[in-house]
Amino acid sequence: MRRLTEGLAAALAVRDARAIARVTDRFLADAHHHLRRNQALLTRLRPRYRLGIVSNFYGNLETVCHNVSIRPFFGVIVDSEQAGISKPDPRIFMKALDGLGVTPADATFVGDSAARDMAGARALGMRHIWLTGEPAPPGGPCCPGDAMIHSLEEVEALLL
Repeated sequence: MRRLTEGLAAALAVRDARAIARVTDRFLADAHHHLRRNQALLTRLRPRYRLGIVSNFYGNLETVCHNVSIRPFFGVIVDSEQAGISKPDPRIFMKALDGLGVTPADATFVGDSAARDMAGARALGMRHIWLTGEPAPPGGPCCPGDAMIHSLEEVEALLL
């Protein structure tokens, strides 16, 4: 993360090492806070559902999940760099579904991008839940009847 922040700072011509360190530290602290909070949710969902991750990532998602102690919650992790396919291509979603042993009709995808996540899941006929910021984007979800949530914690009420 520090290398990424330093690269971004260099591109923006920011040279204050303390500011760069503060940005990195804040990002990591926020990420760890959300991970700890979501571990409780994953603990509740895991006994009832087969969980997986589909992400447009950099090739090291499984390692990152292992390092932050969430890897055991997921039956499959599909990293676009490793898979050679990126969202919204339906094949990346199918790779995860095949790994979990479920069909699109029996799965629900939760994602934060209408263009990548919702479009890819919709292409397979998979139920999809849009995780949006607040306020919700204008126009609502992509499909009539789709759920929109503002926090991952809200998904539990929709699934259980």
